[in-house]
Amino acid sequence: MLNMAEGVARLGALAASPIVSTVADAFAAAGFELAIVGGPVRDALLARPANDLDFTTDARPDDILRIVRPISTAQWDVGRDFGTIGARIRDPHTGAAQQVEITTFRADSYDGLTRKPTVEFGDSLEGDLARRDFTVNAMALRVPGRTLVDPSGGVEDLVARRLRTPADPAVSFGDDPLRMLRAARFSAQLGFDVDPATVAAMTELRDTLSIVSPERIQGELVKLLQTDDPVRGIRLLVETGVLDRFLPEVPALRLEVDEHHHHKDVYEHSLTVLRQAIDLEQLRFPGTAPDVPLRLAALLHDIGKPATRKLEPGGGVTFHHHDVKGARLARKRLQALRFDSDTIASVTTLIELHLRFFGYAEGAWTDSAVRRYVRDAGDELSRLHILTRADVTTRNKRKAARLAAAYDDIERRIDELAAAEELGAMRPALDGNRIQEVLGIRPGPEVGKAYRYLLDLRLDEGVLDEADAEARLRAWWAAQGAAAATE
Repeated sequence: MLNMAEGVARLGALAASPIVSTVADAFAAAGFELAIVGGPVRDALLARPANDLDFTTDARPDDILRIVRPISTAQWDVGRDFGTIGARIRDPHTGAAQQVEITTFRADSYDGLTRKPTVEFGDSLEGDLARRDFTVNAMALRVPGRTLVDPSGGVEDLVARRLRTPADPAVSFGDDPLRMLRAARFSAQLGFDVDPATVAAMTELRDTLSIVSPERIQGELVKLLQTDDPVRGIRLLVETGVLDRFLPEVPALRLEVDEHHHHKDVYEHSLTVLRQAIDLEQLRFPGTAPDVPLRLAALLHDIGKPATRKLEPGGGVTFHHHDVKGARLARKRLQALRFDSDTIASVTTLIELHLRFFGYAEGAWTDSAVRRYVRDAGDELSRLHILTRADVTTRNKRKAARLAAAYDDIERRIDELAAAEELGAMRPALDGNRIQEVLGIRPGPEVGKAYRYLLDLRLDEGVLDEADAEARLRAWWAAQGAAAATE
């Protein structure tokens, strides 16, 4: 529950902080207005930590730069075209610096045809606030005077835990369709409900998302996944049809349940896996940044199921090779959203391997199988541990306990083998150069075949010393020659 007295006190403390006072005094001395705007004001009222300081002003970008240079250790103007200047402002007491962004009052909008917003500078704080995304982000604190400006009822919506646009939602989303994704992100981040009129506008205008660049969509999707409970936002995007416009594989998981072929709701299962993966991530790696590749893999791990779904006689349902199909679909979709190659590689590897463990649960693996599991997972092993555990959503407590015990066992064996064999390296005893020396051959395909033979030995039998590896290699090479002679 929002406590206004405490909120006002926190706003006062924010305005009195050394960094804010330094910036406010500089702009006042130059004859310009200045206000803390958006997230910092909202978070102060909600007693949430605020790491960024965003200001708005009637000063134009050139004036902003002129004012901040004497009080900052660095400045950057990469957002100049949008009226934004960044700077690192010195704390006059400690000498430490904090990054801030200062933006000219503006009123930007899309023309409905292109992917880039047009930018017009505004003349008033109230006009600037009116074009912002949601009322809870459309509040400002004038400094140094410490006056709260809330023209659209943001405080009331904070009390009601409600997301609502300052203007008609159709107009707001028409100005920037990306705001539909921001509605999902803030709903998840703040735990707020979205106003029904806003939800209706999202449903009606979902097709306008086509004018937004893939990079901007990707950015909002990442921010949503970084929240503590992205499921809330994902549900909103699915229910309004917005997610169909850039990640249709997730809504497609809502498979119809045939009256004779009963099976688990794959959509609900995927959301549960995402939640459980986040819980395990935070348990195993407390205090670290949200693991976006892991969360993407958890959300997308079963997207190959609709394409591989087969109804079997007697009421069964199979999804053979949905792991491989899902990895391919994920790669294509993440490339379309302009994700970086490292993220794509991580997500697709996890999806392709997410079923591998369940064979272990049916019967203990040999040491060779454990080594191959580690080799195939590579750098994704810790994520694969989490995803595999999170993928168990059965309500059968006995089955869940059996699977958990099996995975406890495989992790223990991996740790034991790693300690004994330097499992992380997973290389044969001889490298390519040494193979050429032992066999007296030149670089070529034969070296690769010999290397793979030695690697298979490493996986099957563990660590071999160099002398044993050389003897085994020579014997293998002789057998290859004998086999070739008989062909």
